[in-house]
Amino acid sequence: MRSTLYLKFIIVYIIFGFLSVFTVATLTFNLTESPLEKKTATSLYREASLIASNYLPSYFDETLDLNAVHHQLSGMEIQLEAAVWFVDKDGVMIAAAESEDYPGAPRYIENFNPAESGGHQYQTGTYHDFFDEDVMTVLAPVVYGYTPNGYLLIHKYISDIRGTQNILMNAAIITMFVIYILSFAILLAFHYFIYRPLRKITEAATQYASGNLEYEIPVNTEDEMGYLSASLNYMSSHLRDMDDYQKKFVANVSHDFRSPLTSIKGYVEAMADGTIPPELYDKYLKIILFETERLTDLTQDLLTLNEFDNKNILLNKEVFDIHDMIKHVAASFEGTCTQKKISIEVILAAKHLNVNADKRKIQQVLYNLLDNAIKFSDPDSVITIETTERGEKVYTSIKDDGIGIPRSSLNKIWERFYKSDLSRGKDKKGTGLGLTIVKEAIQAHGENINVVSTEGVGTEFIFSLPRVNG
Repeated sequence: MRSTLYLKFIIVYIIFGFLSVFTVATLTFNLTESPLEKKTATSLYREASLIASNYLPSYFDETLDLNAVHHQLSGMEIQLEAAVWFVDKDGVMIAAAESEDYPGAPRYIENFNPAESGGHQYQTGTYHDFFDEDVMTVLAPVVYGYTPNGYLLIHKYISDIRGTQNILMNAAIITMFVIYILSFAILLAFHYFIYRPLRKITEAATQYASGNLEYEIPVNTEDEMGYLSASLNYMSSHLRDMDDYQKKFVANVSHDFRSPLTSIKGYVEAMADGTIPPELYDKYLKIILFETERLTDLTQDLLTLNEFDNKNILLNKEVFDIHDMIKHVAASFEGTCTQKKISIEVILAAKHLNVNADKRKIQQVLYNLLDNAIKFSDPDSVITIETTERGEKVYTSIKDDGIGIPRSSLNKIWERFYKSDLSRGKDKKGTGLGLTIVKEAIQAHGENINVVSTEGVGTEFIFSLPRVNG
């Protein structure tokens, strides 16, 4: 598995090399064959026409002797590296010049036909079987007295043209080999920049799948691979945190359930076996009822948090008067406040102030914050609820003169089941989930909640909601 991708890439690289060489060789041969033949034929025909029209006609008016003609043809043979024949109109050889590579010229060309090339500039073949291999033949008429009295023929081996073609093809193949070798750098780059990081990422995925979330991928680059590695490291860190949170959550829930259940079980058993006499039943039944209410509150808070854990939670938003809600929530604590001699002061920004939010959840936010303020306030103290308008927001503040929150605990109060050391003695019935629910509810609305607290002085919670005009 871990070497499959690398092996595939090497195989593809090798196949690419063979196909490239084959393609270059084939294309070079096919693309140069016809142009080289035409270029050579054009060059030969130009030379033949030049001599046939400007020099050889003088032979027929006897101003040019045969030796001079032979000398001229020899010069052409050396220059063109070809066999040069001068024949009369019937095919009888007048003069010829050829190198040792060409066979000697015949005295007569049997069945000579100047038009046998079929209107083409040149013809190929062994030319009446005078040559052992294919030659390119061009023919130019020697006109004297307005009629062709003779013809100049130039024969050049096709193999000479093939030699030039082979030189070009070899140059192309060598160039392709050099490019292929240089492209090996691409394979090295793939190995170092893609394959090796990918192996580390694959190994990390295997480790995570087996449950080893401590495995960390080294991040050495800032490219896509580095970003992917960093993302996987972040994912594993988040999963570790989630795993720790899950263990902590289960431990906290178990502890908070076990304590009241142990009390209930102990008192019921004591009542059942007669340890607790009937005249004390009323006292211990009230304790059992108190512990039962703790379980009910904890269960309800867990159900509420479960709603917020669902990221697709739907808020039932509506427009309502936040001042009316504050008054009703404050009134619901009248009995508790009277018992603890605590007064609630409400300072409202206007007679009516409308907001757009989920009414039930905001009511729970106000209830939890006010309940906390009452729990941690001293007797004969004042709790202030105040609203202010700033821009398109409504800010609600709940301030108490209670025990305050230690600086070290300010960032932890939003954690589930968290209780500071100062609160444990006062909050007998609390579940440690109230402020978590408050923050989740406010954040679900896309708003913020802040806390300002000084130990021994008091605490103030401030949250925002979108204001609605009218």
